[in-house]
Amino acid sequence: MTPAAVARQHSDTFAANRARGRIELAVDCYAGITRRTRVHESGSLRVRFPRNGCSALEAMLVNTAGGMAGGDNFELGISVGERAQIIVTTAAAEKVYRTLGPDTKVDVKIDVAANATLCWLPQETILFDRSRLIRRIEVDLAPTARMILAEALVFGRSGMGEVIELGALFDQWRIRRANRLIHAEGISLDGAVSDKLSFRPIANGGLAIATVLLVPGDDAVVAAIRAVDHLRGELGASSWNGLAIVRFCAADGNALRHDLMQVLASLGTTPLPALWIA
Repeated sequence: MTPAAVARQHSDTFAANRARGRIELAVDCYAGITRRTRVHESGSLRVRFPRNGCSALEAMLVNTAGGMAGGDNFELGISVGERAQIIVTTAAAEKVYRTLGPDTKVDVKIDVAANATLCWLPQETILFDRSRLIRRIEVDLAPTARMILAEALVFGRSGMGEVIELGALFDQWRIRRANRLIHAEGISLDGAVSDKLSFRPIANGGLAIATVLLVPGDDAVVAAIRAVDHLRGELGASSWNGLAIVRFCAADGNALRHDLMQVLASLGTTPLPALWIA
């Protein structure tokens, strides 16, 4: 067998052993109670519902692969019907492990209908040294839909002395309301991640960051968030054009989790997922 044939065989074997996962979930409201109307699971992704018979349905995402590695590909599609309310979380912090080269890819697409509410509250994503994550989140909101979208990233397990010397992160969000783009953002880090996080304009040495996006959001929401005290990290909040955004930066994942819980609790709009406070 030629060297080229051996390389192709190695590549094919690697690809065949990568994790794939897909979830398609649709929910609707019946007599004031949100119920699932369609659930499709494939690969290593599962979704479970620890709270049933409530006005808001809690959907817990489970990755049976035990983490994500280079070459893995995961897709999530969620449809929230009129007046339905859903809280989406994860069973544990998601871990993105080192890769031999290929990227880890995650694609999330969500549609939220009129007078419906989406609370996207997964636990943290932990990036390991030499991991490479590409994540895209797209949300389409009806004019009267409501949303809380929270995502937290932790760079390494600082409690175990881990440092991300090298890695790559590309995180892209696109939020539309009534088919009009109302928010777009992206994070791109490549190469010496820890060195870049040490720069004051980026993270000032912090190893954990998060963003919470609220639609609708206004100055009153921002004022309530700014009034939260006893925070362990840094926080900034602002509002414009009917939405509000909160940025977090902390020394480690524990401090970030504390601050996220404090801010989300201050909103008083939805209970935190049970696994956040277990």
